[in-house]
Amino acid sequence: MKRTWIAIAFVFCIATICFAQQKPQWVPGQIGLNAGVTPDPGFTYQNLAMNYSANTLNDANGNRVPGLTGTYAFWLDENIFMFVPKHKILGGYFAPYASVNIANGSLVADFAGLGTANAGGAGLADTFVAPLNMGWHLKRVDFSVGYAFMAPTGRYTAGASNNVGSGYWGNDLISGTTFYITKNKGTSANLFIDYEGHGKKSGTKITPGQAFTMEWGIGQVLPLDKKKMTKLLQLGFVGYDQWQLTANGGVTARVPFYSVHALGFQSNFIAPKKGLSFFFKYYGEIDAKAHPLGRTIVFGGAWTLRIPKAEKS
Repeated sequence: MKRTWIAIAFVFCIATICFAQQKPQWVPGQIGLNAGVTPDPGFTYQNLAMNYSANTLNDANGNRVPGLTGTYAFWLDENIFMFVPKHKILGGYFAPYASVNIANGSLVADFAGLGTANAGGAGLADTFVAPLNMGWHLKRVDFSVGYAFMAPTGRYTAGASNNVGSGYWGNDLISGTTFYITKNKGTSANLFIDYEGHGKKSGTKITPGQAFTMEWGIGQVLPLDKKKMTKLLQLGFVGYDQWQLTANGGVTARVPFYSVHALGFQSNFIAPKKGLSFFFKYYGEIDAKAHPLGRTIVFGGAWTLRIPKAEKS
């Protein structure tokens, strides 16, 4: 009888731990350097590819859950469209944008282990839209603030193994800041924050708890063409931190809050006059509670069609 109760307790603990692995909608690692910089007036397109992979699942105390095998992984491809009018409002630029996302794997997973969480499907994921977003270029600071929402456009059915979307609406308050440490703006400190609230998950009584994400970076620009400044290399250290803030609604069992922290590096190649930039980022997660512990790789590029066109020097 004693062994039976021990087994039941063990199964209950594992189930509780695994249920806690409901990841938030915001996938950390998207921002990094230049967090507060708004593109020049005109049309900007950015493509961002992200890969996350983890073969460790930590419990609520940050210890590895034993006996779990497999890998939780996904690919995410973001297509970001932004239009910035040339006329200023309140001294800043109105900069709404939308991100149409394609994924291979489940971005928001209820973990029943590592391998099973990787059973997500492929296709259109949830869509991130920032209809209200403002950016300011000040003397030593670039700053942006806005409201965004996550629309559940990705396929989701409660209990299905081929989900791509989250199955619920999200509301986000976002802000980015780039502080230029040196007068020539070559050295910068960057911070992005996202406060994330959620609606009820389709087909269930569950409302995922609110989450807070912080992404940061310290970067240095190195001119590759010192005379014309047409080619720039930017290098820096980056990181992200993410916490669950409130308990899940519609759940009677006690579920531990998740958190995750990562450190990494970023490199950018920037051609300012052509409106082009390319980037690569790597993050290694150094601590996690009730959450997988893995690594994130991000790469891509952006192009701005200036309207009006920049004057030739």
